[in-house]
Amino acid sequence: MTEDLRQNGPVADGSGLSVSERTAADVFTAVLTRGPVSRRDVARLTGFSQSTITKAVKPMLAAGYLIEEREEAQGPGRPASPLSVNSNSHYVLGLKLAPHELIGVVANPQAQVLVSAHRPLRSRDIDVVVAETESLCAELLATRPEFADRVEGLGIAVGGHVDDKVGTLRYSPILGWQDVPLAELLLSTTGLYTVVENDVNALAVAEQLFGAGRGIPSFAVVTVGAGVGCGLVVHGELVHGSTGMAGEIGHVVVEPGGEVCRCGNRGCLETVASDRSILAAIARNGGPFLTSVSEAALLAREGDVCAREAFAAAGAALGQALAILANLVNPARVVLSGEGVIASDLLMDRLSESLEQHTFSNLAGIPEIVTRPLSDETWARGAAANVLRHLISRPLMSRAARPVAARR
Repeated sequence: MTEDLRQNGPVADGSGLSVSERTAADVFTAVLTRGPVSRRDVARLTGFSQSTITKAVKPMLAAGYLIEEREEAQGPGRPASPLSVNSNSHYVLGLKLAPHELIGVVANPQAQVLVSAHRPLRSRDIDVVVAETESLCAELLATRPEFADRVEGLGIAVGGHVDDKVGTLRYSPILGWQDVPLAELLLSTTGLYTVVENDVNALAVAEQLFGAGRGIPSFAVVTVGAGVGCGLVVHGELVHGSTGMAGEIGHVVVEPGGEVCRCGNRGCLETVASDRSILAAIARNGGPFLTSVSEAALLAREGDVCAREAFAAAGAALGQALAILANLVNPARVVLSGEGVIASDLLMDRLSESLEQHTFSNLAGIPEIVTRPLSDETWARGAAANVLRHLISRPLMSRAARPVAARR
């Protein structure tokens, strides 16, 4: 099975899609986000010729990913046949791998979540996590009879440096993992075509297709919580960089000589703006020892000086880092999300001041900041949407894979 898949393409290729595969993915995305839509409009949205659209659409229609909806002719000529996504043809699994739990969903080709499940992780040992992932996949597939035969791919969203071309987790300070061939391990245990992506990148895919990034060519998703992450979409493309490390804003140094970061450097953004750094700053400056950022936010809103100063410092550091992002990439919008946004009211004043202070051009360079609390399932949905785009680009390949539940 593994060899069959590899003969048709890499396990997880990310930006390594061929021209024809990327064309198919772009066409499918246009139909997914705008459908029902005519071929002519798909050509206008993507910039491809109508002959290219016809060639790309043909295998997706044959595989059942897309359907044609007949319409009466509005004038002389043949009636139009708008394209739309077939919501019941195939399904994908999406999993968010967090330090203490797995969150899984089954999604249809419109990336709508049909079922979801959470599972605590008793250990971060790689073998344990892989076994729990296999078990959770089997649990999700067993929820409906049709899933066993029609789930065709598995998307994994995980924090850290992911080499998307080969599906390897190069380094995750949160998990303590290094050079883990995660896509290969999960392919061998689940039998599912597997795409591994950085979790914030997966979230950016979900926002691009269905959320605050829809219709915006260049935007960023920045998450604040256990760490600080960033997913970048520039001119409609998710940015990976040469080895998948683009967007590591949490490890931009904002306080030279500051606190030691989990990555080993000092003064990274995460040492000021992550949840645990805010809690540590409160205690270090004479405040109480707290266990959650929600407790800290409540204390700050009640007027505690130590808590308010810790959030103000976090906001200022975030603004400085976002200014670097604005100066380098110039996104139109930054979507601020993650667990830490429950305290966004305590961050925004200093964040806005710092962003304006450090951005080169105040006239056009400052991005719009949109705060969006998102559920755990949204990260998993992003992983599902990401693998869906890979599968769509080569629909016949997915038939080689068989879900783990189907092999039992």
